[in-house]
Amino acid sequence: MDPDGTTTRTPRSPRGTAGRGPALIYARPGIIVTADRFTVGSTSWRIAELTHLHTTRGPHDRVAVRAVLVSTAMIVGAGLVLGFTGGLQRLTAGAYLLLGAVFLVPVLLAAAGDRWRPPAYELWGRRGDTEELLFSSDDEQQFGQVTRALRRAREMNSYGGWDDPLATARPWRPQR
Repeated sequence: MDPDGTTTRTPRSPRGTAGRGPALIYARPGIIVTADRFTVGSTSWRIAELTHLHTTRGPHDRVAVRAVLVSTAMIVGAGLVLGFTGGLQRLTAGAYLLLGAVFLVPVLLAAAGDRWRPPAYELWGRRGDTEELLFSSDDEQQFGQVTRALRRAREMNSYGGWDDPLATARPWRPQR
């Protein structure tokens, strides 16, 4: 506090890095992205070590896959039994329509499984010679934010750190 009762603060840098360490780009519980490090839970990577970043979708839900496989096997088995016993010649037109509708069961199970338990979004990258799963999330919005933050951190790291040009620029004023 100054003698006249006012307080004076030191000016902050545009990115908030004035003597406080690396710039914080993204922070949520369990996920931190700075200009130097990417941390998920207890695992942390240096941004400079990460290369070949790419996104994929994870595997489908195991329960849905098993339900589709079991229903397909049951329907094919029933069709084979009907075909070899001669039961297909004795079926009516309504029975054929019902049999056709039953063949849609695996398709409907697969669609419902993807709707209720969609595959996770995954962010993969290489560190050295190994490819690692860096981040996985069911939330598309959070996944996009983390991915963009990590790409921004890589850009900052590859250019040796940079400040926001608009925040550091001084407006032009005429000489008087």
